[in-house]
Amino acid sequence: MKEVVEVNNKKLLKKRIQQTELQIKRLTANASKSDVCEDLYNSLILQKAVLKKQLEDLEKNPIVEKFKKIMPRREKLICDYFS
Repeated sequence: MKEVVEVNNKKLLKKRIQQTELQIKRLTANASKSDVCEDLYNSLILQKAVLKKQLEDLEKNPIVEKFKKIMPRREKLICDYFS
């Protein structure tokens, strides 16, 4: 049941991202004409970035992410690239 909810959330997020992109396209021509349009344009850009981050977080597997945090990483040194 939980997977169905996540799929619906993903679909909803994708739909909201598309709507935001459409609004951004409409405002692109008028963004530089007034301060109100410019502020709205900037807020839509930020909203789109937040929605994309939420979608990215939904697509991540939480078990894999926890495993990555537990496993120690070997830091790469610059000399590793040249050997």
